[in-house]
Amino acid sequence: MFTGLDIEKRAMIEALEKSLGIVTTACKTVGISRQTHYNWLNDPAYKEAVDGIQEMALDFAESKLHKSIESGSDTATIFYLKCKGKKRGYIEKSELELSGGVDIGKKPSWFDDTTY
Repeated sequence: MFTGLDIEKRAMIEALEKSLGIVTTACKTVGISRQTHYNWLNDPAYKEAVDGIQEMALDFAESKLHKSIESGSDTATIFYLKCKGKKRGYIEKSELELSGGVDIGKKPSWFDDTTY
């Protein structure tokens, strides 16, 4: 599964899987610093494994969201529609209407440019 990775990196990947990608928790489990983990991200095989865990954690969170929707949570339903239903009009937007006829080229009467 983690071909090309040394034992410490494999242990870190397994710890990241168990912690759903929480770096601090995984580092404490393995006994390495966060900086070591971030340095290891320069290894393409390690980075690919870490990226896969992040996708797995996102899938987990989405499955929890869907379960909340199924159980009748209005908040979860609204959140889902605001995120995924934008193309169907489920979006909050602010409309700003300006009026007043401001002449951009004219300085306001209170403006005194002698102080500059």
